[in-house]
Amino acid sequence: MYFGLQIAKMRASDLIVILLLLAGAAASIYWKKLTPAAAITGVITGSAIYAGGGYPGLLFLALFFILGTAATSWRKQDKLLVRGTAAHETTRRAGQVIANAGVAAIAGLLAILLPADKPLFLLLMAASFSSATADTLASELGMVYGRRFYHLLTLKPDQRGLDGVVSIEGLLLGIAGSTLIAAAYAGTTGWNIRPIAIIILAGTAGNLIDSLLGALFERKGLLTNDTVNFLNTLAAALIAAVLY
Repeated sequence: MYFGLQIAKMRASDLIVILLLLAGAAASIYWKKLTPAAAITGVITGSAIYAGGGYPGLLFLALFFILGTAATSWRKQDKLLVRGTAAHETTRRAGQVIANAGVAAIAGLLAILLPADKPLFLLLMAASFSSATADTLASELGMVYGRRFYHLLTLKPDQRGLDGVVSIEGLLLGIAGSTLIAAAYAGTTGWNIRPIAIIILAGTAGNLIDSLLGALFERKGLLTNDTVNFLNTLAAALIAAVLY
C-alpha cells in the first residue's frame, strides 16, 4: 500500500529518470556492457537508489558504472595475459550488479521507510559505492600499473591477479576512486570534511576487506567473487554507520 501511494505521487522528473534508466539499460545491452538480466537488475536497483537517494544517489551509481566500465576495458588484452585462460568479463552479469549496487539499493529503500534518517542512508550509499569503486580500480588498474604485488596476509611477494594480492599502486588508485565518490557526495550535499573523510576511509577499508576475504576464502573456493564484492560494500556501509 505504501509503495503504491508513492508510485501515485510520482512527478514528471521521476518518470524522466526512469526513462533514462531504461535508455541506459538498453544502451548497455547494445554495447555489451550488461547482459539483459543485468540491465533489468540495474534498472531495479537504480530505481531504488534514486527513490531513496535522489539525484546524489544516481550520481554515485553513474560514477561507479563509468569508472568501473572504463577500468575493466582498459588494456584488456594485457589483463587476459595476466589471468591466463580465465575469462575477463567486460559484460557484467546480474549477480555483479547486485554485488556492487545491492547495498546501495537497500540503503535507498531504508531511506524511503525511515525518511528522518535519510542523510545517514545517503552517506551509507556513498560509502558502499566508494568501496565498490575502490575495489574495481585497485583490481583492474592495479593489475596493469602495479610494480610489486604482495599477499595481503603474509606481505610476501605473490602473483598479480590472484585473490588477496595487492599492490601500492592499486591501493592508491582505489583511494582515488573513493575520493571521487566522496567529492560527488560533497558536491551535492555540502563540503563538510567529516562525511568526506568517512566515505574515503570506509571505501578504503572495504577495498582491503575485499582483499582479505579473497585471501582467506575466495582463493580457496569458499566464497564467490560476487559474494566478496557484496560483503565489501556492506562492510564499508557498516563502517560508515559506526563513524557517523
